[in-house]
Amino acid sequence: MSVIQEVVSMQKGVVIQGLGVAAIQEIAIPKATGQFLKIRTCAVALNPSDWKHVYWRADKGALVGLDYAGYVEEIGPLVRRPFKVGDRIAGFTHGSNTMNHLTGAFAEHVIGKGDLALHIPPSLDFEQAASLGVGLVTIGLCLYKSLKLPLPTSPVDRSFPVLVYGGSTSTGTLAIQFLKQSGLIVYTTCSPHNFALVKSYGADFVFDYRDRDVGKKIRRASHETIKHILDTISETASARICADAMSPEGGRYTSILEVVFPRDDCITDFVMAYTAFGEDYKMGPNGPLEKAQPADQDFTRKFFDMAEQLLADGKIRPHDIEVGKGGLAGVPEGLERLRGGKISGAKLVYQVD
Repeated sequence: MSVIQEVVSMQKGVVIQGLGVAAIQEIAIPKATGQFLKIRTCAVALNPSDWKHVYWRADKGALVGLDYAGYVEEIGPLVRRPFKVGDRIAGFTHGSNTMNHLTGAFAEHVIGKGDLALHIPPSLDFEQAASLGVGLVTIGLCLYKSLKLPLPTSPVDRSFPVLVYGGSTSTGTLAIQFLKQSGLIVYTTCSPHNFALVKSYGADFVFDYRDRDVGKKIRRASHETIKHILDTISETASARICADAMSPEGGRYTSILEVVFPRDDCITDFVMAYTAFGEDYKMGPNGPLEKAQPADQDFTRKFFDMAEQLLADGKIRPHDIEVGKGGLAGVPEGLERLRGGKISGAKLVYQVD
């Protein structure tokens, strides 16, 4: 009996083995306690943060992965959103977590906070839904908490422009759609081969980010009125272009990585989606302790209520996906593809049997 119990309580997951190495390993199946759900995983999606933790902030033994979709198996006693066993859900969980090695997404069973999950509408399959979690958290905190833009539930009467730098990223296409639901005019950048993609998501004006004068061209095209910018790339070059595009009167610039913005007349902010967990966290075993932000978790829970309805109404759709080969066992190779810049205009997703 004890042998059977041991077998049943174990699962396969993609675990950090050391710096630059993640592999399939047998790990314990966690329980749903507190605010957590336990989910039988059907699909997972890969994000740049996943490979960066493996290569830059490796914590041996930590389960990798942020984005998941599957069926609810267990519900913790403190879960606040209305889930029941058997629901199809998608969400964001804390992969490569130094504080708790079992909270990653790349496994046969996942634990994730109920506040950071939503019901999957019948129009979406698990693979599409798996691409949503971290992107929704990020754009919610960036657009509506950091940039302080009007929510889709209270769209503006008089529209104004917003720049999304990196519109063809999975975060970018979600941002474009939410901004349009807020009644705003969207300027964005990407490669020319993705112009049609970002326009299909609602972008009003699209510019080639490789054009040496792109920032100035955006500024002229917008009649110097852009005062809100989301930088989904967040590198030195993108920050410079965003500074060139910003109104001479200044404004708000929000990035998703820490980067120096080369203007001192703007309000700048750097958003980490991990604050939505409402818990202390560290970026790798040697990183400083980042204090919990309960307000970000509460904000995200309410934002997910709204996002779930927009998805159900067909007003928001996921980023284009590419389904990788090999199921869960193919994820380590997928991380290498993502690290090598082999994925463009699509989010890499894997089915989990």
